[in-house]
Amino acid sequence: MATKDVLKEIRMKNNLTQDEMAKKLAVTRQAVSRWETGDSTPNIETLKQISKDFNISINTLLGSPRRLICQCCGMPLEDDTVISREPDNSFNEDYCKWCYTDGQFVYKNMDELLDFLSEHMSNKEFPPEQARAYFSEQLPKLKHWK
Repeated sequence: MATKDVLKEIRMKNNLTQDEMAKKLAVTRQAVSRWETGDSTPNIETLKQISKDFNISINTLLGSPRRLICQCCGMPLEDDTVISREPDNSFNEDYCKWCYTDGQFVYKNMDELLDFLSEHMSNKEFPPEQARAYFSEQLPKLKHWK
């Protein structure tokens, strides 16, 4: 979805007129109109404010131009409800909420995460030993473990 469509959808979901949205964001109604027609996009500070005020990641606001994956466990971050948050409640688009919570990493080392993954990601076709071997190969490629 394009940024203009995401912004309009946010406004409509929150039952706001362009004037009300503009007042909430301290911009003009014309600015909101230009965003919704695609003639311009909000600046980075306004995107941060929209993200915080409307509980939506900046990546989603920008039309999801990059595929987000947790840089700790490798899980796709396809939903704003999965993306971690900083203590100030802003999104941290690098990690899932299960690996990074309230400004803290949950797993103290890779072995701790591997233990969890091999137990919870295994099944009959993907036994724990195979899951551990797979994740042992994949995790070092992620930013958190480099």
